[in-house]
Amino acid sequence: MLRQMCKGKLHRVRVTQADLNYVGSITLDPVLMRAANIRPYEMVQITNVENGVLWSTYAIPGVEGSGVVCLNGPPARHFQPGDRVIVLSLAWVDDGEWETFTASVVLVDDDNRITSILTAKPADDWHSDLGA
Repeated sequence: MLRQMCKGKLHRVRVTQADLNYVGSITLDPVLMRAANIRPYEMVQITNVENGVLWSTYAIPGVEGSGVVCLNGPPARHFQPGDRVIVLSLAWVDDGEWETFTASVVLVDDDNRITSILTAKPADDWHSDLGA
């Protein structure tokens, strides 16, 4: 059985730009992408904390170290500079992979600089909760 899991999360990053006339996607600082295990052109889910809008698109790398979080194309109507968003990177994981699966949550400051990265091995918590 395959289960869809959150493998990486950028938690409450700040939108720095919105470009309605770009082809589409979300541009992210590669530092953030690597920390959340997001690869170029990978599909991501974005939730706007300010208005509840949920959007799916693909991630493209911006300028290294810039802190850029830019919504391109149609989502630029729903995500504006200054909005806080959550970017989720998802993966399909089978039961065997799940035993060693690690998820990362990236926390940032107001300039989208990483303040900490939390990691979790869900199987470890799941087994201990069950008394295994």
